[in-house]
Amino acid sequence: MKAEAMSLNSDEGGIVVDSYSPQAIWGRELRHYRQEAGLTQAQLAQKVHFSESLISGIETGQLPASPEFAQCCDEVLTTGGSLHRLLDWRKGQVFPSWFGKWRDKEQIATTLRTYEPLVIPGLLQTEAYARVLLRGNEAAVTARLDRQLILTREDPQPPTFRCVIDETVLYRPIGGPEVMRGQLHHLISMAGSRLSVQIVPQGMHSGLLGGFGIATLDGGSDVLYAETAVRGITTSDAEDVTAAIERFEAIRTEALPLNMSLDLIKRTAEERWT
Repeated sequence: MKAEAMSLNSDEGGIVVDSYSPQAIWGRELRHYRQEAGLTQAQLAQKVHFSESLISGIETGQLPASPEFAQCCDEVLTTGGSLHRLLDWRKGQVFPSWFGKWRDKEQIATTLRTYEPLVIPGLLQTEAYARVLLRGNEAAVTARLDRQLILTREDPQPPTFRCVIDETVLYRPIGGPEVMRGQLHHLISMAGSRLSVQIVPQGMHSGLLGGFGIATLDGGSDVLYAETAVRGITTSDAEDVTAAIERFEAIRTEALPLNMSLDLIKRTAEERWT
């Protein structure tokens, strides 16, 4: 029964959790030390001055632990600094743990649908554009470019990619005219039968609440990735996924057709970023 429980990959709310990720393993270590000390989550929360909900999220692998949190727990639970030392796994991690869950789904998706209101989606960013957004972190830039290989692979065939972008993204200066011009031309060059880019005109529309992505996996199941202020959330919750699909289709109906979108991108590159 214990092994069965360990293999589950989602909680009751549908958030995908890899039980064997370093983050989840760290959370189980925290639970072990807490239980050894005879403390409930509520009692530990009072002693370390962090919320009980945070402790619960960390122990189940849904939330990452900060170095400050680990140090406080080490002191209260008298672990000799073990918890803080165990956070060393992060030093070799390029993607945040919460994004890794989405990347794994992205890699095996047969269809991807993405709406982005703020920047060019990561799978379509040029190296120069990504470098500005990632503040020159070369390891992160390389990792982002490696993600994009799914769009040009031969076996298995690339996923069908339907991308909708807010028009304001075309005008937001990321890295200056040369970077923006190169980025917009790249969008045009990527468009094809399996990859479409549509632009939603500026103004009120259904996509003002934030960006998200939907991955359809082999077999037809869907997984949602949604951005929040502090992290992204990957979930297979049926209600959330259905709502996201409906919102994506609503946004897409308000977007310009493919040819008109590509014309707008080309015009913007030539008139605004030359």
